[in-house]
Amino acid sequence: MLPVRTEALLIDIDGVLTVGWEPVAGAVATFAELRRRSLPFRLATNTTSRSRQSVADALSGAGFPVVAGEILTAPVATAAHLRRRHPDAAVLVLSSGDLSADFTDIRTVGPGEAADVVVLGGAGLVYTHEELNHAFNLILDGAAFVAMHRNLYWRTARGLELDTGAYVTALEAATGRTATVIGKPAEAFFIAALEELGVPPETTLMVGDDLDNDVLGAQRCGMTGCLVRTGKFRPDVLAASPVQPDLVIDCFADLFHAVID
Repeated sequence: MLPVRTEALLIDIDGVLTVGWEPVAGAVATFAELRRRSLPFRLATNTTSRSRQSVADALSGAGFPVVAGEILTAPVATAAHLRRRHPDAAVLVLSSGDLSADFTDIRTVGPGEAADVVVLGGAGLVYTHEELNHAFNLILDGAAFVAMHRNLYWRTARGLELDTGAYVTALEAATGRTATVIGKPAEAFFIAALEELGVPPETTLMVGDDLDNDVLGAQRCGMTGCLVRTGKFRPDVLAASPVQPDLVIDCFADLFHAVID
């Protein structure tokens, strides 16, 4: 049981509600119970291969009826950062999927073109040697370096796959530059979610499958961190961590009887 009453939740998507956009066992019914109880929530995700509306559509199709405004994504937060910190800049976005709906008013450039800002989004087939080498040279020449997140891997229907953070780390080592990270576990990402919900961190529960980016990132902001043993969860990572989650549950379906009730 929690030490304080839970007034709102932040919930990761990949590995918590779905894997490969297929529902995790029991998650649909638990989400319906969340709706029934009218608990405020935001789905806080580093998913970068889809626009926010596309994420909402995919989740609704999988049995989780949500609207785009209930989802906070790394691309949406990145676009806001670019508008605020790099207005009118030429931006190279290296990311799988179509993010144009979330990047309105951002002046993006094509492969091989000059850019003032390099943004790394979702890892995928666009991460070729040629594209990464072009990004490398732009950063060396002074382009700002932004990463939507630095997750090292994620779980798909095929199993664990390398994610953006592996390439961010490589480019940081090669260029000597440190990326500005926008998504989880950046403090600004969690603060944005709390501001949307209008709740303090001490009464907010973060549920995720990524110990570092979801759970410990939320705990550093004063939230309660709950780790699920689904998705990318690995027991060896949990055992080796010097900082532990506030709670560990088997899956999202255990949320109410193991955590909130």
